[in-house]
Amino acid sequence: MLKTLHLNGVGPAPAMTLDFGERLNLITGDNGLGKSFLLDIIFWAMTRRWPGEVNKRLTSGRVALPRPSELGEISFSFAGNTATEQYSSRFDRQTQSWTGRPGRPANPGLVLYAMADGSFALWDPARNYWLTQSGADVQERRPAYVFSPQDVWDGLVDETGIFCNGLIRDVANWQREQGSAWHHFQYVLNKLSPSADGKLFMGKLTRISLDDARDMPTLAMPYGQDVPVVHASAGMRRILALAYLLVWAWEEHIKASELLARPPSNQVVFLVDEIESHLHPKWQFAVVQSLLDVVKNLSDEASVQLIVVTHSPQVMASLEPVFDASQDAWFDLDDEHDENGVDVVLTPRVFEKHGTVSNWLTSEAFDLSSDRAPENAKLLDEASALVNQASPDLTSLQAMNQRLLMALNPKDTFLFRWRALAEHKGWQP
Repeated sequence: MLKTLHLNGVGPAPAMTLDFGERLNLITGDNGLGKSFLLDIIFWAMTRRWPGEVNKRLTSGRVALPRPSELGEISFSFAGNTATEQYSSRFDRQTQSWTGRPGRPANPGLVLYAMADGSFALWDPARNYWLTQSGADVQERRPAYVFSPQDVWDGLVDETGIFCNGLIRDVANWQREQGSAWHHFQYVLNKLSPSADGKLFMGKLTRISLDDARDMPTLAMPYGQDVPVVHASAGMRRILALAYLLVWAWEEHIKASELLARPPSNQVVFLVDEIESHLHPKWQFAVVQSLLDVVKNLSDEASVQLIVVTHSPQVMASLEPVFDASQDAWFDLDDEHDENGVDVVLTPRVFEKHGTVSNWLTSEAFDLSSDRAPENAKLLDEASALVNQASPDLTSLQAMNQRLLMALNPKDTFLFRWRALAEHKGWQP
């Protein structure tokens, strides 16, 4: 498991330090402050490969560069089965690469990374590694499996072979075979569904075109139709892709472990960028807890570490019943202004319960001054200032009342409070 990460002179902040929780880690902050950048660095730290290096079709996940005129250093540590190992890497401007202790880190577990654009990266200790013995008569393995959004659906192929058949072919094959992979996939899909009355079920295989010979999996929709997965909504495709890649990664890991005559991994680290992407709020309320349950179910003995980036107040509110400070952590990125300009600051936050989604919107996680539309928030500030005057003009109070009636729901609690104060100042409706 990843224990610590320290950046110095690399990324949007002069320095950052993260002490990770062993189970759940949340990263919040405004756009452009480095949340996805952190996940890219975490994947590199655990695998020694940048996703964009392995698959050139990716538009993200490229090599991180140090800040101008700074050396740049990345330090990190892992808590293994028996001890903690520390690593440090510096950027070599001559080779334009990060140097340090040779070989991959002593990380014994699966590492999965779901990117916001639908790309996906996987590192498997049974299939992805570098040879360390010179002259060994063994072919070097792939450093990682990195899928572009299209690769997830159509398969991962290059000039050396087929590494993954893709969601469409694999799920169709699993459905025909009715074996362990199919039952596992159905379980994961069921767990990732938003609620008891919104479960996702697979329908009958079909064909969608005279020019496409593949049997196409379908989703059985509640309105009685089987919809081909390529025609499903963006949110459903997101859940399908997560479910498929979790099952595919674990099934392939089990097979590889059997070939190597060694037990499967007992550690899984899952990185998810913008976990709420494309999901309806009711799905956002369920997705993190569901993922924790699903990944944990891969193996009764596996330790699971989830590192999640989110912009969703629903996600934050959903974790109030389960967040445990002894094994979970929350990191918040903010831009800080001073006389020297603007810097990005990472702050470990205490996870306090805010109750409602509205309260989370105005918390440290999202830093909004109001949970209302900006125009209405400004209007309410004007109304409050007017009614708080010692002797407000009654004509102005009448005009403001009309503006509030146009802007707010008649049952809005602010409207009731404002009228009571206005009447106390002498205004008669």
